[in-house]
Amino acid sequence: MQGHAKSGIIDMEASDNNESGPPKPVFWVASSKKDLKKCPVPVRQTVGQALFEAQKGGKHPDVKPLKGFKGRGVLEVVEDHDGSTFRAVYTVKFAGAVYVLHVFQKKSKSGIKTPSEEIEKVEARLKAAERHYADWTEQQKQESKT
Repeated sequence: MQGHAKSGIIDMEASDNNESGPPKPVFWVASSKKDLKKCPVPVRQTVGQALFEAQKGGKHPDVKPLKGFKGRGVLEVVEDHDGSTFRAVYTVKFAGAVYVLHVFQKKSKSGIKTPSEEIEKVEARLKAAERHYADWTEQQKQESKT
């Protein structure tokens, strides 16, 4: 885990409350955890519940696929609060983990479309998550052999 701090994958958390086996760990890519902590409490609660559902293999009712990522397991939670819209983007494409890719307040004046700079950030962070997951699963295999 230590080697990935430089790549921006900084934290792993797992919840202990799951009746059907252990929940998947959550990895926070780049500033996603810090950005979520800046959001209003109701937004953090909705995102937290959505991530918990993802850890258990379920899907929160406010979650939908992020446009432009067909078949890639990239999902978003959209939450409105006091006239502002907040989005949390994560991926469930990996069998053993959930990666939070990006959390932001939508400020675009282009309607509901996600701004291109936010999509580019998600793309880059998804690539970082793919690299991390490959390394992490290899590490898990090595640890299970010992």
